[in-house]
Amino acid sequence: MNEDLAPDPDAVASVLLASLSLLVRRIRQVPVGGGLTMPERSALSHLERSGPTTSSALAREAQITAQAMGATLGALRDRGLVERRPDPDDGRRVVLTVTDAGRQALKEKRNARTELLAEALTGGTFTPAELEQLASAAPLLERLARNI
Repeated sequence: MNEDLAPDPDAVASVLLASLSLLVRRIRQVPVGGGLTMPERSALSHLERSGPTTSSALAREAQITAQAMGATLGALRDRGLVERRPDPDDGRRVVLTVTDAGRQALKEKRNARTELLAEALTGGTFTPAELEQLASAAPLLERLARNI
């Protein structure tokens, strides 16, 4: 391929950022079931991915105050979505884990957002060829995200 005809990475980055930002904003604006706030979903997702951890570690990861994370985790505990357990490595510390109910709440939230996207894709505004292009782009977008 001729280097002169290759897309400008800066231009591609700009267009991708604008498009993906709009998509994410729109998805977040549409209310979906599950009753999880964004901080609650973030904390639950992190616990699910990374396993048991402390409240302070979650706060550092989310870049919020320990007090704000404590309030979020308190609400999740009250609803039975996370539980506190003694740290197996240090009995003086407490770690938090996702409960089965917490995993189910995350699953429902993800399913609702997936259904929202599927409805938008099947609304008749996308041709089969465009759907193939979007499907082909998904692994590239994931790889791009992992390289950031």
